[in-house]
Amino acid sequence: MSEQLKFIVEQLNKDPFKKSFNLITFDSLEPMQLLQVLNDVLAEIDPKQAMDIREEMPEQTVKRMSSLLGMLKYKPPGNQSDVSSFRQGLVSGSKPVVHPILYWLLQRVPELKKRAYLARFLMKIEVPAEFLQDDVINDTYHQYEDLVEGFKTFHKECEHLRTSGFSTAEIRRDISAMEDEKDQLIKRVERLRKRVESVSNHQRMLEQARQLRVEKEKEESLTHQKKEQKNQLFQAEQRLLRLQQQLKDLRQAAADANPESLMKRLEEKIKINSYMVSEKLPKELEGMRCTVQYLQKVSSEPAMGHADLQELEDKIRGVDSQINHLIEKRMMRNDPIDDKLTLYRQQASIIFRKKESKAEELQEAREELAAAERELKQRTSQTQGLYGEEVIRGDELKRLVGKLRSKGTVYKKKRQEIAELTAEYGVLQRTEEVLKRRHETVQQKLQTMEAEKGISGYSNTQEELERVSAIKSELDEKKGRTLDDMSEMVKKLNSMIAEKKSALAPIITELRSLRQHRGLSQEYEEKKTQYESCAAGLESNRSKLELEVKALREEVAQNENRYHHINSMSEIIEMQMERAAEEMKAYVSSDPQERKKTIRDVYMKNIAEQELLGKKLREEQKLVRENHGANMEQMKMWRDLEQLMECKKQCFIKAQNQVSIGRVIQEGGEDRLVL
Repeated sequence: MSEQLKFIVEQLNKDPFKKSFNLITFDSLEPMQLLQVLNDVLAEIDPKQAMDIREEMPEQTVKRMSSLLGMLKYKPPGNQSDVSSFRQGLVSGSKPVVHPILYWLLQRVPELKKRAYLARFLMKIEVPAEFLQDDVINDTYHQYEDLVEGFKTFHKECEHLRTSGFSTAEIRRDISAMEDEKDQLIKRVERLRKRVESVSNHQRMLEQARQLRVEKEKEESLTHQKKEQKNQLFQAEQRLLRLQQQLKDLRQAAADANPESLMKRLEEKIKINSYMVSEKLPKELEGMRCTVQYLQKVSSEPAMGHADLQELEDKIRGVDSQINHLIEKRMMRNDPIDDKLTLYRQQASIIFRKKESKAEELQEAREELAAAERELKQRTSQTQGLYGEEVIRGDELKRLVGKLRSKGTVYKKKRQEIAELTAEYGVLQRTEEVLKRRHETVQQKLQTMEAEKGISGYSNTQEELERVSAIKSELDEKKGRTLDDMSEMVKKLNSMIAEKKSALAPIITELRSLRQHRGLSQEYEEKKTQYESCAAGLESNRSKLELEVKALREEVAQNENRYHHINSMSEIIEMQMERAAEEMKAYVSSDPQERKKTIRDVYMKNIAEQELLGKKLREEQKLVRENHGANMEQMKMWRDLEQLMECKKQCFIKAQNQVSIGRVIQEGGEDRLVL
């Protein structure tokens, strides 16, 4: 909570709020002040919310804030899921309600601004259905929906342009640079034109140069058309080869096929599909429904305790004992007809399992084939979308590889030519630099000569005059064009006004005639009241019928659940009866190996083994009880012996320590005597 308050205070102290709060002052705000802070944050997101909440009723404030928060998709925390308690806390300015709202809003202010801006144009106005029966209102509403869709497309394009990396400053710089280049080119063209005018037959030479340029452009367009036609021819050849191959395959299939084989295949397919539709798929569907019902039943029941589990286990034991009793009765009856039927049942069940397994394999193979076909179509569409051509296969790929190799050699030759041209381009650049230096020297000499003659700056002045005259001519042309455009625009506006007047004239006359029939409004009001009363009665009848239908549907669902439960229980009992029959057959069989496989014999064997094991354990227990007293007495004697040995050990250690101390004292006395 402290981190949340810290984040709120930090964001409110920044632009554009600049509240200058700290944790203490913010936490000590009154409810009205806290609501004003919340309203300021909402006003930053949506400027329509900017107001003083003291001038507004609390109910209107809560309604306005709740509608905006709902539009912004705010969800209260888990403990405020109740709408009435949330609104009550918002009315009273409760901190547990307002603080999470501020925290959520301040985390995503730019995103919410965008959402509020879009909501103004994308939140559709709800118009009742009875009003839409009017043609004028219906047309207006359709125009409104079209405008909303148009706004969506324009907004998407705008966002795409914003995120595409283009900036207006760069575009303006490019435009200004291009305009400068255009001016320089215009000046250069004027200079060249003036120089060419002094040459004889310049008009004929210009005409020939113009014709040469036109012919070159035609040549480029023809080469482009030639390439396109070659590509189209190549694609047509590929399509022809594919179709020829398909025709060949179809002819082979038609030659191999005869009516009998086709009928046989169709019959097999019909049998397989009928089995899938009538037997396999309904069983799978029924099994899935039973599973869903069981799961729903388990989920709807309350949690089971230990006592419930014990009760269920007792029921299971009771049912098992009843089944065993029935099995024993059937085994005692020993009907030979049942034995024969069980053999046939086993064979039928084996065939049925094989049939089901083959049907599952067929279903899996069909699903794999469908998935492979979908993947092939997807890959083909992707390649067509990327390259605009169909996928190439087989011999077409080999031909394409041969063409690519030939084009590779052509590419190498062209690359060599490009290298030669780049070398020549370098030589030309060097020549251009030399000519520029010579031009500079000539200009310097010209300026010195002009200075000597007393007419310095003559050439520059002449160029400046030429530039000014060119600019003046351009401005005159622009003025003439603007005047023509304005006159055409005035003519268009006058014609549009006349058309609108002529189109509105019959509508105005009709409107005048309709205004005279004001009595229709009263009749409309009466019909409207009758319609509303009739609609209210029908609505009440409809609600009653809906309740009855709902109750009947619930009853049908309960009966279906009960039916499926009883059906599943009967199937379980049938399975158990089959198991009991198999056990009875094995029990009454004359084959000893078969009788050994019965569950009764297995359980009897296990019971005998367990009884032997219990007998051995009881004998061991008896032996342990008989020897318990003697063993305890012997164990006590061993403990006493251990304590005695420990005591002797301690005494021996003490005696050793005393002997060593006496030796040390004796050695110290001898040392004193020597001294």
